[in-house]
Parts: sequence; structure tokens; C-alpha cells
Amino acid sequence: MTTSPLKLREIYGQQGFLSALPVLTDAELKEARDAFSELEARFGKEYTQYSLHNVHLRYPWVMELTRHPQILRVLTAILGPDVILLDSRFICKYPAISPDGTSGKDGLPYVAWHQDMRYWGIAGGPVLSVWLALDDSMKENGALQVIPGTQCAGMLPHRQAIRPGNMLTVNQEIPDELVQASEAVLCPLLAGQMSIHDGLLVHASDTNASTKRRCGFVIRYVPTCAYPVEDPDRPRKFLAATLACGEDRFNHFSGKAA
Repeated sequence: MTTSPLKLREIYGQQGFLSALPVLTDAELKEARDAFSELEARFGKEYTQYSLHNVHLRYPWVMELTRHPQILRVLTAILGPDVILLDSRFICKYPAISPDGTSGKDGLPYVAWHQDMRYWGIAGGPVLSVWLALDDSMKENGALQVIPGTQCAGMLPHRQAIRPGNMLTVNQEIPDELVQASEAVLCPLLAGQMSIHDGLLVHASDTNASTKRRCGFVIRYVPTCAYPVEDPDRPRKFLAATLACGEDRFNHFSGKAA
């Protein structure tokens, strides 16, 4: 990676995302994929599709991914030297088409147009999301799509998703009339690469219409100056938050419920 931290910050500030950033070596990628395959075999694909949540607390190899030097180099360029790991989740879209050519069931998993900040309840600093690809992530198997610059528009209204299959926990979506879908940019990744995006960036991903799995590790980070917003209608807990790098002089996420 040769782009300077200043340039990374400049591009990210304009676009709201960066893509195809190299992270894992071939050996590191194989190790991570093998370890994930063990979890897949143990828990089953229905579970590993979306339920491996905050397992950085259970498996040292997952925690090591969250603190990979290549990830931290980019994070600190954007967020500064003091960063909290807020949350993590593996997300897998399994193939809609089996090797014999038959299609899967209706309501295939997809992610609707949304903004992460809608449901994170964070103030005082940005939320930055990492998608670390364990598999190649291409158009055919449902790669991330973003609408550049939309992080500058503030929070948009969300509603309950109409189309079945939305993978978002709270099943929210931005209404179609507010989404400039014609300006969307695809963010293809090779396995071992990552993309990052701002918590206010409008983004989505289609169903996996291929014969290949699309698995990634999503990690959320915030600067230590950020803090949870109390919302009695939707209490949030950040018990998995931990210091990713630097120093935490604020302790806003020390076992705090929001």
C-alpha cells in the first residue's frame, strides 16, 4: 500500500469510502478461511450466514484480524491514533444457484439501501465500517454498492423494508425515491482486500446470484471521543467494544449500555 495517509483521508472525506485496499497475505488469508470453515462446519451455514456476531471476544484469530496492521494503518489515517473496535460480524451470502444449476428459494438474502448510523446510536465522532473479504466479492455474488458523497447529506429517512430477504437486523431501508441508484458504484474485492465506508454513506448489496459464496468480516470502529446516545425506545449495549489502538482517555464504552 503506497497511498499516503493524507491522501487516503482526502479521498475518504470526499467519497465516503475507499475500496480494494490490500490487507491479508496469501498465507494469512488461507489461515482465516480455514478457521472460518471450522466454524461453518461446527455451527452450520444457516447460523454462519449472519449470527457470528462479536466473536472477536471468543476467538483470538478473529481479534487478530481486527487489529491487523494494514487495517490499523488506514483506520488511524481516517480516525486518528486512538480507535475503539465497536462491533464485528461475519456476513455470508451463500450461492443462490447450486453446482447442478438449480436455483434456491425465493426471498434470497440481500442488503437494502441504508445508512449504518441510523441504528448505531453514536455521537461525538464518525463510525467507520470495514468489509474484509474472505471470498472474492463481485457483482455476480452480491458485492457492496455505494453512492459516493452521500455521507455529506446527513441522515435520511428509513422505513421497514418491503422486499423480503433483507439481512439488516432491524429490516430497514431508505425509500426508493430518496436513493440516487443511478449514481451507485460497485466495490468489487478480491479475497484478502477490504473496503471501508462512513456510517452515513448510503450503501447496499444485491443477492448472490452465482454459484460462489461471498463471505466477509465486517468490523465497526469509532474514535475514542465518540460516545453512545441514550435512546429509551431502542436500548443498545456495546459490551464487545474494546480498544483497537492508541489510548482511551474517555472510557465511553467501558461496559456501557446506551
